[in-house]
Amino acid sequence: MNLPKRAEDAHSALAAAFNTGDVATVLSMYDASGIIVPEPGKPVSGEAQFEEAIKAILAIKGTMEIKTVYCLQTGNLAIGRSEWNITDGEEVKVSAKGIELMKQSEDGTWKIVIDHAFGAEGDLIA
Repeated sequence: MNLPKRAEDAHSALAAAFNTGDVATVLSMYDASGIIVPEPGKPVSGEAQFEEAIKAILAIKGTMEIKTVYCLQTGNLAIGRSEWNITDGEEVKVSAKGIELMKQSEDGTWKIVIDHAFGAEGDLIA
C-alpha cells in the first residue's frame, strides 16, 4: 500500500486500503497515536483499539467509497471533509459524512491522525 503523497489523496487512499480487506493495510493509513471515531460518541485511541475498530468496520462486507468534499492544508497539517459509504451491490450498508485531520510525515506521506467518521452529520451531538 502506497501512502498518499498529497493530503487531498488521503480519502481515496483510505478507501483503497479498506477495499483490500486487510487490517494491516488499513492501519498503515493511520497515526495510531491519534483518534478514530468508528461510531458516534465512541472515540478510541491506541494501536489495539484502532485495530479493533478497523476489524469492526471491515466486518461490514462491501465496497467503501469516499468522496472528498474539501481538503484544506497548511504546512504539514490538513483537514478534510468526506462523504463515504459502504455498499454491497445496490444495498447501502453504511453512509456518513466525516471529518479527518491528516499530518504529513517526514518522508512526505500523509497519515490520518483524527478520523471522525460521522463528524459532519447534521444531527451529531457531542
